[in-house]
Amino acid sequence: MSNTLDTLWYTRCPVPTGLGIAIQQGWLEEAFRAQGTSLSSLLESSDFSKRESHFSHTVQNSVRHGGNIPAISAKARGRDTRVIGLSWADETQLILASPESGIETVRDLKGRRFGLPNWKNVEIDFTRAQAIRGLENALRLEGLEVSDVEIVDQDIETHYSDGQAQTVGGTLAWNGRSTSRARANNLELIALLRGEVDAIFLKGASGAQIAHQFGLKTVIDTGIHPDPLVRSNNGTPRTLAVDGHLIDHHFDAAVTIVEQVLRAERWAQSHPSDVRRYLARETNSSEYWVSIAYGEDAQTKLKTDLAEQSVTAIQDFTNFLHRWNFIPQSFDVRDWIDARPLEAAQSLALAS
Repeated sequence: MSNTLDTLWYTRCPVPTGLGIAIQQGWLEEAFRAQGTSLSSLLESSDFSKRESHFSHTVQNSVRHGGNIPAISAKARGRDTRVIGLSWADETQLILASPESGIETVRDLKGRRFGLPNWKNVEIDFTRAQAIRGLENALRLEGLEVSDVEIVDQDIETHYSDGQAQTVGGTLAWNGRSTSRARANNLELIALLRGEVDAIFLKGASGAQIAHQFGLKTVIDTGIHPDPLVRSNNGTPRTLAVDGHLIDHHFDAAVTIVEQVLRAERWAQSHPSDVRRYLARETNSSEYWVSIAYGEDAQTKLKTDLAEQSVTAIQDFTNFLHRWNFIPQSFDVRDWIDARPLEAAQSLALAS
């Protein structure tokens, strides 16, 4: 029997997730209100340490659905977290070059300058990690390695968690961020446009839109490769993770979270137009770019489970992060997974 939970802290990345839709629909809040539990958003907190928990998973009684790198990092650093679901929604993963560079194929990247973000004051530089993953996977398809290109770091002194988010029309927005913090997200793009580097990595709806707006050359999209391990990156699969205290002391809350995620994903299957609108809000983009980045059938990719493909991919990616020294140690992801909330939620769905 679970103890009463006063507050559930939640967070999700600006990407397609069942949790994001459950939040937008009001279902998560409704389900927990019935249990006497209030919801609070980590990213909208005025407390820096709580906002930082989006990346470090330090706040007790919290849930996060999004990119797997921060979740893997928190686990590798000894934090007691549990994965209660994995979701795989393929997205564009673009190696982009300036038209003036003459780069047409992956092999043309050899010896050329590749711009990478370098966040110097964060616990886990997920943007750098996902870019290296995309670059390495692309190069290895042609028998090349990252050492075959010239890495040009774009040093960033600010912090991910600078600035408090607020929900505006269903979209998380950071209107109060400083100019330097806003520019930090785009330094490699700025370097490419200035001719200081020859190629960069961008992904998702924003990456697809930027590539179009600036007339950049798509060298390769590893997000459409047939091999799932080539497509595996920060967003493939995404982790639905909670802290150990929530599982151990408020197990029913963990089940409720999964119930509402699965409810949102079931609803999505028969509401493709609504899903595109919701995902446009989640990604702070448009329905058009959501379709380009995630496909016209984006709703079919909203599925949280513990499929073997996802488990295998996240183990491979964990090993990658350790090999590149993004995390202090690797670990067996199967020991990290707690399937009980998912199994309980699935049983409740079948019984209803």
